[in-house]
Amino acid sequence: MSTENIDLMTMARESLKGKWGLAIGTFVIYILITSCAGSLGVSGSIISLIISGPFSLGAASFSLSISRGNEAKLEQIFQGFNRFVTALSAYLLIVLYVLLWTLLLIVPGIIAALSYSMTFYIISDAQSIKAEDALNKSKAMMDGYKLKLFYLCLRFFLLALLCVLTFGIGFFWLIPFVNITMAKFYDDIKRP
Repeated sequence: MSTENIDLMTMARESLKGKWGLAIGTFVIYILITSCAGSLGVSGSIISLIISGPFSLGAASFSLSISRGNEAKLEQIFQGFNRFVTALSAYLLIVLYVLLWTLLLIVPGIIAALSYSMTFYIISDAQSIKAEDALNKSKAMMDGYKLKLFYLCLRFFLLALLCVLTFGIGFFWLIPFVNITMAKFYDDIKRP
């Protein structure tokens, strides 16, 4: 039986105790780099597309470290570049598949996004896995858990609305919280 979403959120808060500063600083740098690259016009969009996969892998590695109580370092968000081809391939495949499913209707696109949501955590754990295999493993892993993740995302959406009321300041805490909770979700549903 899987852990309730509210319990995963509580566990994430526990994991972040004493590490909020590191987590907030790391995700601020992550967001600054990825958003600055995207703001450079057409060439920036291409750069953003190229670096988003490795940075997503790095963020997953960092989140798993905090979630599991291991030593987490800011440099981990750059570790995705050590597996650049795999991270980029996974990111491009996810974007392609979600886009194609969204062309059918919004709901299939959401289902596809939920299906592939564990991809970067899988790549972080399995050093030799290929991008396509990670996507397939994520899809299999999420079988029976997509609705649970959807409800968790709804909770985060409501928290994001509250963050807007704080003029965006709340996002400094919400973004690390979301990432660590997602790492907890991954560990909770992971099968050997």
